[in-house]
Amino acid sequence: MKGILNMSQFFIAMKNIPTTTHQQKQVRVIKNKQGKSVPAFYEPPELKEAREKFMAFLSPYVPDEPFLGAVRLTVWWCFWHNNKHRNGEYKTTKPDLDNSNKLLQDCMTDLGFWKDDNLISSLHTEKYWADVPGIFIRIEAI
Repeated sequence: MKGILNMSQFFIAMKNIPTTTHQQKQVRVIKNKQGKSVPAFYEPPELKEAREKFMAFLSPYVPDEPFLGAVRLTVWWCFWHNNKHRNGEYKTTKPDLDNSNKLLQDCMTDLGFWKDDNLISSLHTEKYWADVPGIFIRIEAI
């Protein structure tokens, strides 16, 4: 029997963090088999590209066994400051943290970091301007 995973943490170095968010899903009206108009949701190309990028960058860090109980998720979004801001200064511009986290958490769920993202019982997330851009992620069993 394998041991229970208690914690995982890693940093994904990424200069151009996707700023497209889960909120940018689109809807169109289509006709169903009965000829009735119904909504159909889809991901525009930018959102699909952001999802693929997150999946590719996260995949090396997928645990052997998913977290099965309550977890605390810590995410630090470190955006490259381009010499316009100080390292560690809080970022107060788009994207919104909640929208960025939604896409990231969906990708982590799809990859099997946890059984379901409803297990995230504690969430600590911040966004900064940084000398070293990327995303720091810590998952802790609680």
